[in-house]
Amino acid sequence: MAENCIFCKIIKGDIPSTKVYEDDHVLAFKDIHPAAPVHVLVVPKQHIESLEALDEGNIQAIVPVHKAIKKVAEITGVKDKGYRVIVNCGSDAGQTVMHLHYHVLGGIKMGEKIL
Repeated sequence: MAENCIFCKIIKGDIPSTKVYEDDHVLAFKDIHPAAPVHVLVVPKQHIESLEALDEGNIQAIVPVHKAIKKVAEITGVKDKGYRVIVNCGSDAGQTVMHLHYHVLGGIKMGEKIL
């Protein structure tokens, strides 16, 4: 846990969130500024700054995240029609919280392009 990380504070329960899914390794909660009808953030409970911070010591933290993404898609009802998963890596990509997190977006027909 990083002391000043907002997602670490959400994981600890210091900041409230609307939980969608949780297990020992992952927390998934609704984005407070949704970009789609379904917009859930899936975060590893282990503090990892970004994809660039992955290494041999923490790479296994990603496996439960990907399993949780599938569960979130099922829980939110977007599994069958489709959903988009986005990971922003670094400030130029729009990463504003330096804790690795995956955006699960769905509930609306999306085009092929992101921009």
